[in-house]
Amino acid sequence: MRYRQRRLLKLAFIIAIIIFSYFLFDYYEINLGLDLRGGSHLVLQAQPSPDREITPEIMNMITSVIERRVNSLGLTEALVQQEGFDRIIVELPAVEDPNEAIKLIGRTALLTFRNPAGEVLMTGEFIKEARVAYGEFNQPVIRFVLNDEGSKKFEAITRQYQGQKVGIYLDDHLLTNPVVQTVIRGEGVITGYKTVQAAEEHAVLIREGALPVPVKQIEARTIGPTLGKISIDRSIRAGLIGLMIVAIYMIIYYRFPGVLAAVALAIYGLVLLGTLAGLGATLTLPGIAGIILSIGMAVDANIIIFERIKDERRSGKTLKASIDAGFRRAYTTIIDANITTLITALILAYFTSGTVRGFAVTLGIGVLVSMFTAFFVTRNILDLFTRTKLLNSTAAFGSKRG
Repeated sequence: MRYRQRRLLKLAFIIAIIIFSYFLFDYYEINLGLDLRGGSHLVLQAQPSPDREITPEIMNMITSVIERRVNSLGLTEALVQQEGFDRIIVELPAVEDPNEAIKLIGRTALLTFRNPAGEVLMTGEFIKEARVAYGEFNQPVIRFVLNDEGSKKFEAITRQYQGQKVGIYLDDHLLTNPVVQTVIRGEGVITGYKTVQAAEEHAVLIREGALPVPVKQIEARTIGPTLGKISIDRSIRAGLIGLMIVAIYMIIYYRFPGVLAAVALAIYGLVLLGTLAGLGATLTLPGIAGIILSIGMAVDANIIIFERIKDERRSGKTLKASIDAGFRRAYTTIIDANITTLITALILAYFTSGTVRGFAVTLGIGVLVSMFTAFFVTRNILDLFTRTKLLNSTAAFGSKRG
C-alpha cells in the first residue's frame, strides 16, 4: 500500500474516532450523582415488633428490600447502606421531595388477602411478579403472578370463598374487595386505581417484597443542585487550566510533537466523555477527580513514548525507526503502570459504594481510554507527519541531533 493511501487510512481512522465519540457524547446523557445533581438524603431506623427483634440478619433483609425498591425507581448512583446497628442511609439523586420517596421505600408494604371476617388467608410473600396493566375499561390495574405454592393456596382460597368477598390489603389499607366469581389459579388482578403512577408505586412495593419490620424516618433533607453546579464549574475550570498548562509545557519541551500530543489529549478527552455517556456512567465530584487524574496518566504515557523516541533518535536511527522502536519500548512501561492503577480501581469499585465507586469507575475508564489513545491515536497522528520537516527537525522531541 502506498504511503499516501496509508496516511489517508490513518486520517480516516482518527476522524472516525472523533465523530463516533462526539455522537455518543451528544446522543447519550452523562448521569450526575447526588453531589452534583441534588436529591434527597434519608436516614431510616428499624423498629422492633412484638415478635421480631432487630438483628444483623433483619437489617440485611431491610437493606436488600430497600435496594430493590430503589432500583425499581430507575435511579442511578443511588446509595443504600447500613449505619450503626439499626439505621440505614438512603441517598436518591434527582428526587427533590424526600417525603414522596419515603412513601415508597419506607413502607412496610405487607400485602395480605383477607376473608370477610378480616382474617388473613395469605400474604404477598408468594407473589413472584407484579406489573401494571390495563383492565377491561382501560383503567390501570396490577396483574400479579404467584409461585407454585402460592398458586395452590390461592386456588384453595378462591374455591372456598367463591361468591364471597376476599379483600386485598397493603399495610392494612384496603386496595380492592372483589367478589370471587370463579376459582383462580396462578395469577390475579388488583383493581381500584385511578392513575398509572399509583398502580406502579404499589406494583413496586408488592414485587420487591415487604420489610420484615417497620422503619421510621429520623432524618430527611433535600440537597440542592446549586452546590453541584458550583462544583462542576470549578472542576471544569481547574481541568481546562491544567490542560492548558500541560499543553504549553509539552509544546515548549517537545516542539511540534508536543502540539500533536496536545491534539491527542483533546481527542482523549472527547473519547473519554463519549465512553462515559455511552456506558451510562454516573458522574460525581470524586468522579471528576478521577477524570483529571486519568488525564495526568494520559500525559504521562505520551511523555514516556516521546522520551523513548528521543533516545532512539540520539542513537542515530531514522525517524520512522525511532518511532517504531520508541512505541515498542514504551508499551511495557505504560501497560505495567496502568495495570496497577486498574487493579486499584477495580478493588475500589467492587468493595465500596456511592461516590467512592464513582471515582473508581471513572478512573478505570479513563485509564483504559488513555492507553487506547496513546497506542493508537498518538501513533497514527505521528505517522501522518513522519515524512515532514516538522518531525524531522533537530528540535523535534527535544532532541539535539536529527
